[in-house]
Amino acid sequence: MTPSMPMRESLLVKGGRIVTAADDYVGDIFIENETVTLIGESLDVQAERVIDASGKLVMPGAIDPHTHLEAQSVLTTTCDDFTSGTVSAAFGGTTSLIDFCMQTPGESFPSALASYHEKIERCEPVIDVGFHIAVTDLREGGTLEDLARLPDEGVTSYKLFMAYKGAVMVDDETLFKTMQIATETGALVMVHAENGDAIDVLVKQALAEGKTEPKYHALTRPPETEGEATNRAIQLARVARSPLYVVHVSCKEAIAPIARARAEGWQVFGETCPQYLFIDETVLDQPGFEGAKYVFTPPPRAQENQEHLWQALSTDVLSVVSTDHCPLNWKGQKTLGMDDFSKIPNGGPGIENRLHMLYHHGVREGRLTLNRFVELTSTNVAKLFGLYPRKGTIAVGSDADIVVWDPAKRLTISAATHHSQVDYNLFEGCEVVGAPEVVLVRGQVIVENDELVAQPGAGEFIKRARFGERLEPTSRAVAAAS
Repeated sequence: MTPSMPMRESLLVKGGRIVTAADDYVGDIFIENETVTLIGESLDVQAERVIDASGKLVMPGAIDPHTHLEAQSVLTTTCDDFTSGTVSAAFGGTTSLIDFCMQTPGESFPSALASYHEKIERCEPVIDVGFHIAVTDLREGGTLEDLARLPDEGVTSYKLFMAYKGAVMVDDETLFKTMQIATETGALVMVHAENGDAIDVLVKQALAEGKTEPKYHALTRPPETEGEATNRAIQLARVARSPLYVVHVSCKEAIAPIARARAEGWQVFGETCPQYLFIDETVLDQPGFEGAKYVFTPPPRAQENQEHLWQALSTDVLSVVSTDHCPLNWKGQKTLGMDDFSKIPNGGPGIENRLHMLYHHGVREGRLTLNRFVELTSTNVAKLFGLYPRKGTIAVGSDADIVVWDPAKRLTISAATHHSQVDYNLFEGCEVVGAPEVVLVRGQVIVENDELVAQPGAGEFIKRARFGERLEPTSRAVAAAS
């Protein structure tokens, strides 16, 4: 990736309401050399540029820890790469993301990591990027020794799929051995928790009965399969003494074991995604194959689960809202499963509209405080994934990843206006209030007044700290702060 410029113009973000996970006050932020160097009221400093944030919210840039950009599967490849995907993220107020570096069966971990570094070098992201490693094979390609070395490369989280039998699903032996390595190396284990064996049986039975429509995607992945796998992963993590992060929690059956684990003080964390907060299973049963747009995994659930998820977010049973951005065009990609729901590529878009939806329906409707909104989309992510305090907050010495948010700006969400390459939007037609006005990545203006003003390559690869450790400011940040 293009290295950051040695110096950038100094900026003063003036008179905004600064909101972090812990604070809420009106003040100024002075930025030099990519870094926050002063915070105060009515700062008397000379800046090359002043951004008037009066009447606006000023928050740390959001971090998305769950994206699939230019991700290849057996069927197809997601339609956003690290150019379009990061541009779309920036327009939504996301200033860093962590994508899944997929080990294909038979491939070594160094080879997988090298291929993903090539992707970001070629695409030149406009926001900062980190990687998880997705472990799919410890027999033919991947070795425990190579897995143990990845944290030295700044890849400090291991993702495993307990679903997708015959493709990327791992058995419990692979899962447990990876947990043991994570305990030794200080990595965080992430799991896609569904019982892939049971789902495989249900899918085959449905197809044998001629049940091919998109709605059977959900009916063959009942919430009990998610609850069982979540509990199994938690218990295995206890034995291995490994921290565990459960991705895209969708239902009360999966919330329950996480709630119990957190009440017991175990190192277990969970995320959900906007699609589970706002979309229910009825969308799958639409005429004309429209339901295929909503084939993602876990599937949309019964509407009653939405209030369980909101409650879990407000009580810290769930710690993060990510997107699981996995963009697949309806025409030409989703339609691969026109006659067989099991061949519809799984995934949905969402990288640009996470904050829009969560702010409007969470903050404005009283489900979340502003501080909790920041915590769920930025600070908790930074703390869990080795980015804090360099990212995830606004503090002297931290990266100047900042969003100036207009709380009164009205927006109609649409595929016609988003910046992803995908040909539909999960939240098509939703009207929201609240959107970014200016987005900064390490002090560089990326988006301003609905225009992309950054050059390709503004983003950097982030080497993350180990689980529970701090990512201290860079040398440039220390120099600027001193």
